[in-house]
Amino acid sequence: MMYNDQMKNRLKRIEGQIRGILRMMEEEDDCKSVITQLSASRTALDRTIGLVVGSNLIECIQNPENAEDKTQEELMNEAINLLVKSR
Repeated sequence: MMYNDQMKNRLKRIEGQIRGILRMMEEEDDCKSVITQLSASRTALDRTIGLVVGSNLIECIQNPENAEDKTQEELMNEAINLLVKSR
């Protein structure tokens, strides 16, 4: 699967968020602020996972020759399982 610039840029932003959280912890910022930023990072990761899984599913449906002899139902179930596993 090809990972586009949008996916990579999302991860770079998340990486920056994590660095910011570490800096907040080192500066002993208050707990609420740290938790808020951790929650925002988790949400960003969840959305990125959804984007990657969705893009993979679209690619598999549009190019069934690359789907390793799987039916569309199997591909859908695989995508759902990936999303569930990510939680």
